[in-house]
Amino acid sequence: MTKSDEAYQCFMSRFTCSAAVFSVFSEDLNLDPDMAKKIACGFGAGISNTGNICGAVSGAVMVIGLKYGKTEASNDAATEKTRTLVRQFIEEFTKKHGSICCTNLLGYDLSDPETYAAAKTSGLFTTRCPLLVKDAADILERIL
Repeated sequence: MTKSDEAYQCFMSRFTCSAAVFSVFSEDLNLDPDMAKKIACGFGAGISNTGNICGAVSGAVMVIGLKYGKTEASNDAATEKTRTLVRQFIEEFTKKHGSICCTNLLGYDLSDPETYAAAKTSGLFTTRCPLLVKDAADILERIL
């Protein structure tokens, strides 16, 4: 089973998009998957229904940081590698979907309760979002 399949299953099991992407890579990087789900939870739905960066993208950025991020103040090479991979991820995701912004990706402003309800009723969270989760995990698996 691929990471994108695992992320899809996690998302369809009612975890946030960010938690689904982040948690399926976490164990490989010595972070407990349950802890990863908790860390990433608030990033789902465009950072907690604010319509900002897609949670699947946020989850991927956290994975890149967990794998390559800087832990010593003098390790600027780690920062540069992290930033390079994040930019590559964003470029590939944007090329495929046109944006990394949740509002743009879904066509609904999730920060407005009525619009959020309309998005939910439309079925986007079970049709469009799973594809974004799968694609984020797929791109991430390729670039790592």
